[in-house]
Amino acid sequence: MDERDMSAPCTQPCTAFAGRRLLISGSRADVAIAVARSAKVTEAALAFDDATGAVIDPDLRGCDAEILQRLAEPPRPSVGRDRPDAGATAGAAGGGQTTRGRRKFGVVTREMTLLPRQWEWLATQPGGASATLRRLVDDARKAVHPRQRRRAAQEAAYRLMQAIAGTLPGYEEVTRALFADDRHAFEERIGPWPQDIRTYAVRLAFGPFTQASTTGRDGQ
Repeated sequence: MDERDMSAPCTQPCTAFAGRRLLISGSRADVAIAVARSAKVTEAALAFDDATGAVIDPDLRGCDAEILQRLAEPPRPSVGRDRPDAGATAGAAGGGQTTRGRRKFGVVTREMTLLPRQWEWLATQPGGASATLRRLVDDARKAVHPRQRRRAAQEAAYRLMQAIAGTLPGYEEVTRALFADDRHAFEERIGPWPQDIRTYAVRLAFGPFTQASTTGRDGQ
């Protein structure tokens, strides 16, 4: 795995709040360090993944270098029926053959079934079957239908609202406007909420900030 792959978790865009005030919006690494070290954090801090609206909970123990090292570590596969046997990888992309040795970090191997003509086609592709399958999956993920993108944006905003805005006025009405895809009603009903939450919720639901990265404003 190359350095870009190792650093990918650190570069994912995130946003952190101290209470209901924006602390920082930036890469996961920047957000983790800011939450761990900022003297501004006088209230419980929450950090959110900008792509999904999900709460993230990085391990903030130790120095900055230790925090960044843990962020760069790939997730470990969970124990269960989908976990490959130790010391071997399933030959899903190699025609059923099993190879021994050290697995590449971040690669999860699982059994799959293809027709013979499909295996034959994969065998002729540049880079081999595994690389071809990864490209096909990535291309399919990029070619998401607009309706799916809208639903994903709504779900992201809803996760944020559940975590940080559940007790704010008009929460139920804001939620209904969100899933009705009524931006005008959403922005109108969210108006009384704290500005930082309001801005971030609109960003997740309907579009990005006008600035790529912002930090919280002192005194607000």
